[in-house]
Amino acid sequence: MRRVMVAGAAAVAVVAAGGYVTADVFDLVPGVLTRDRPVTATAPTDADGTRVPSLLPAPSATDDLLTATGSDAPVPTAAGLQRAVRAASGDPALRGGLGLSIRDGLTGTELWSVAATTPRVPASTAKLLAALAVAETLDLHARIPTTLVAAPGSRDLVLVVRGDMLLAPGRGDADAVAGRAGLADLATAAARTLTADGRTRVTLRLDESFAPGPRVPPTWNPHDVRDGFAGPVVMTGLTTTRATPVRPSPSRPEDAVAARLVALLRARGVTASLRPPSTWAAPAPTDAVELGRVESATYGELLSLALEESDNSLAESLVRQAAATAGRPTRGGGDNAAFVRSRLVAAGVPVAGLVLKDASGLSPGQAVAPATLSAVLGLAVRAEPERMREVVAALPVSGLSGTLRERFGAAATRDVLGVPRAKTGTLKEGSSLAGTTVDADGRPLTFVVQVDRFPRTDAGTLRARAALDRIVAALTRCGCGGTTPSS
Repeated sequence: MRRVMVAGAAAVAVVAAGGYVTADVFDLVPGVLTRDRPVTATAPTDADGTRVPSLLPAPSATDDLLTATGSDAPVPTAAGLQRAVRAASGDPALRGGLGLSIRDGLTGTELWSVAATTPRVPASTAKLLAALAVAETLDLHARIPTTLVAAPGSRDLVLVVRGDMLLAPGRGDADAVAGRAGLADLATAAARTLTADGRTRVTLRLDESFAPGPRVPPTWNPHDVRDGFAGPVVMTGLTTTRATPVRPSPSRPEDAVAARLVALLRARGVTASLRPPSTWAAPAPTDAVELGRVESATYGELLSLALEESDNSLAESLVRQAAATAGRPTRGGGDNAAFVRSRLVAAGVPVAGLVLKDASGLSPGQAVAPATLSAVLGLAVRAEPERMREVVAALPVSGLSGTLRERFGAAATRDVLGVPRAKTGTLKEGSSLAGTTVDADGRPLTFVVQVDRFPRTDAGTLRARAALDRIVAALTRCGCGGTTPSS
């Protein structure tokens, strides 16, 4: 039965200052144009109240990731999809600059494409490639430990950091992603043991030996870091030092972690003298005993947060951790990009024309074809790897969450609010959307839409974004089905 999409809510139009658009504000600014904490999106319904099926079930809702929701709905025809997109992409500014690939959301089969092998500026949709590399390598259910250790009886404490850049400066919140692990909890556990042993005057250093690499990727524009659109890529940090345009990250987030831990220990009766950063590259003693431990949200939750808020530093850090776990190099400026490419090739993803300089999409001069992004979504549909499907299922929801919270609110698109889910990518050089939707017949689809060659102005960037929204809305409301699949 043909379904009519209705809006879940009206979205607020985006009004951005020119400098923000230049710095890809729509996709790079957690906490300013996005939200700090997850919200539960209400499932869209049709006019009679029937739930519109989602492409991929939310991980919290079901463990059956291979559900056949929509399997009885007709598969869109190439001709039908072409008509829908043509009607929505008539903006003269986009002529010659459109690339797209649409796949069946149940089988992963490509249904229709336009210039799918032409590489274009990916902007932050490159994070989907990084997500595949992380999901192929790390256990997405595992957590990152931060531990305080010392050799038996020693007064020399070592804070062993392994990648949690989102430590709470106080107590942790078990329901949070950013701030699940709290330094106050770590200090409390350690101080209890230390004071019982009479070790109330100690030294403290960090062990930063895991996954060393460039503090700032050399291909990033330094102004993006200076202005808070990205922060240093290190293996520890506080939620209060995350980079935002109104509050750039300090150049050494790990110093803030160390200073905060010293203060917390002092408040608990342990005076700690901080050893110089020149000592922090050495591993902790092999015979060290654990005095306290806190653990991050799962890798899967952290990866979803990086996609949801388009957090460049977090994306780079997770890829670096994956590379280190796989025994690959991490010290070089291009090591993250090389690791992502290697994982794409190993997974059979086409990489013709691919130019990667980082794992986050922030560096200028990068190029990704729609076919590459589309193949990654096709793997997610087939659960290859299995957890990649969960990652795609958790992409921002149009009009409701993350970098799509302020999208699809215009009169031409608000009827599909709450249905498309996507990773955004917005720069003056190119704009893109890659994600999932459900068409008017109830058939799940994946889509990649990229545009470039539009005027490189603030107005041109906003115009390109609006065109992308219209194209995805047309796919969502399209009744483009041919014959109904046999059951």
